[in-house]
Amino acid sequence: MRQHLSDFLDRSSTRYIIMGVILFNAVVLGLETSKPVMNTAGSLIIALDTACLVIFVAELLAKIYARGLRFFLNAWNIFDFLVVGIALVPAAGGLSVLRALRILRLLRVVSVAPTLRRVVEGFISALPGMASVFLLMGVIFYIAAVIATKLFADSFPDWFGSLGASLYTLFQVMTLESWSMGIVRPVMEVYPEAWMFFVPFILITTFAVVNLLVGLIVNSMQDAHAEETNAATDTYRDEVIRRLAAIEERLNEKR
Repeated sequence: MRQHLSDFLDRSSTRYIIMGVILFNAVVLGLETSKPVMNTAGSLIIALDTACLVIFVAELLAKIYARGLRFFLNAWNIFDFLVVGIALVPAAGGLSVLRALRILRLLRVVSVAPTLRRVVEGFISALPGMASVFLLMGVIFYIAAVIATKLFADSFPDWFGSLGASLYTLFQVMTLESWSMGIVRPVMEVYPEAWMFFVPFILITTFAVVNLLVGLIVNSMQDAHAEETNAATDTYRDEVIRRLAAIEERLNEKR
């Protein structure tokens, strides 16, 4: 019975149904933020949210029953367990903030959809390489912030008056948000040669280091996809070999 239940939970149709419930629940939780909707159909919205939670709990219990302790060996199962568990905590008193965390149930769509899982797994596998890139960016930012503070602090104390202010201003410049008309051009009116500082900074951080991060994530996603494809191929091969062995055994018995 457990095997049949596990096979049922692993079906594509079952995953699509759960995904539909997750997306529907996200819409319901969004409607709860609308006071006119809650005044009109508040009881119905709460009932629908409760029904979605019951489905999630039933699915989780079915997985635990079907797979036993193996359920907790899968990181995605633990993720689902925590997300649903947060929704079950009574949202009263000091725990009222947990009501807002119920929207985290939408993240369950990541564990249900294989393509989204590959994206997250690729991002996680890229973290070690990203740490090195972040360290490099931190060194660049620190050097640039010290230089900017020494050069521009007297004329622009709000932007470069301290090391922290310079770091924040340079972060804004890196994101290219109002960097030219809002920061660089006013600085260049006082320091015409300031472009010799800002242009290399943008080229290094925005176009070089950030794109390096993107490249690491893309490569990790491709590796994760390749590993999943190889695992599926190996599983299919083992299944074919098992079936061929069973057929050969039957033929030998008939002889």
